[in-house]
Amino acid sequence: MAVQNYRQLVVWQKAMELVKYVYELTKKFPREELYGLTLQIRKAVVSIPSNIAEGQGRNSTKEFIRHLFIAYGSLMETETQGLVAEMQSYITAEETVVLMNKTAEVGRLINGLINSLEKKISDH
Repeated sequence: MAVQNYRQLVVWQKAMELVKYVYELTKKFPREELYGLTLQIRKAVVSIPSNIAEGQGRNSTKEFIRHLFIAYGSLMETETQGLVAEMQSYITAEETVVLMNKTAEVGRLINGLINSLEKKISDH
């Protein structure tokens, strides 16, 4: 069955779970980080499913791939900012492990979708 919209994509669903987890984590960040790291990591993590959705909504496989690469970049930003949060003792090592596992899963799904779409292009 072909995907009718982005909400059916497992990668988008997993990215949304990542958003939920990051928002839960950042509720514990210090108040003085509200316009710093809290805002930055939330913007980065929201960008992941947003770019997946925008790319899927385009009428071009190449545009979809481009947006998936942007989503992957935001994923790497989220990871880095999570490591900064741990370094500052805003989150625990255990929470960082969970975050890294979730980002790794989304990363594998994004890469798998990119590879699949690139194969589709090259087969035509």
